Amino acid sequence: MGVTLSLLLLALMVVYLSSCYSAPIDTFVYGGCTQQRYNPSTPYESNLNSLLGSLVNSATFSAYNNLTVLSSTQSGVAYGLYQCRGDLAMPDCASCVARAVSRAGELCPATCGGAVQLDGCFVKYDNVAFVGVEDKSVVLRKCGSHSGVYDSEAVLVGLASSGGNFRVGGSGQVKGLAQCTGDLSAAECQDCVGEAVRRLRSDCAASDYGDVFLGKCYARFSTGGAHGRYYNSKAHAGRSDNEGEKTFAIIIGLLAGVALLIIFLAFLRRICEGQEHKQEFDAYKIKDDNN
Repeated sequence: MGVTLSLLLLALMVVYLSSCYSAPIDTFVYGGCTQQRYNPSTPYESNLNSLLGSLVNSATFSAYNNLTVLSSTQSGVAYGLYQCRGDLAMPDCASCVARAVSRAGELCPATCGGAVQLDGCFVKYDNVAFVGVEDKSVVLRKCGSHSGVYDSEAVLVGLASSGGNFRVGGSGQVKGLAQCTGDLSAAECQDCVGEAVRRLRSDCAASDYGDVFLGKCYARFSTGGAHGRYYNSKAHAGRSDNEGEKTFAIIIGLLAGVALLIIFLAFLRRICEGQEHKQEFDAYKIKDDNN
């Protein structure tokens, strides 16, 4: 009975932690389409469908990939890539990429190129080669309220100076992350993240949060008290700390109720077993007296 109770409590706690800390990876950040369009039933349409399907399949075992579907004519060649956030597990990565591809289809029907950034992944495709080309053009810049309460400088310096394709950092209540697409070299990634951080510092340094997305990288910070896959501040995820505390209190109450129920059932079982033993003893005694 003790083992059963322990396993039940552990399972409920895992469910609670998953619900509290899993970031909304499919939250839409931005999307864009090229102006050039393709005609239905052309080689490019077929190749593009093949490309997007291959990107989704690849995301089941790799956090980044770029693919090219060749054609007998240059106009039929399709280029594409995806990039998942560096802390995502493969099932989450695949789910995010599939959602991004679906969203691109909704936003960019019959256009030759499109790009969709979700909270957990990025997908881009085009009929013009772009893989391996650094792109520091600003796609999205967004700042929170300028409260001036928090100092993001230490976090921004850390993001700019630390190496690697995916970077996280924190200082006090300020947390941040940055990432480049996998087709950039180490030097290009450093240059791109440096530019994103520079824009954050100049535009959003005194804000509650800041997001700067360039063509091939991004840098973000938040005062929501989370980082990495838990980058789900009030401004980004719509969930407050008070809501989390209420949920925790509810879970604790449920756990206590379940524990009391199990103890009560165990108590009843012992009473029933005692009654059975007493009846057996009484029957034996009566039989013995008759003898």
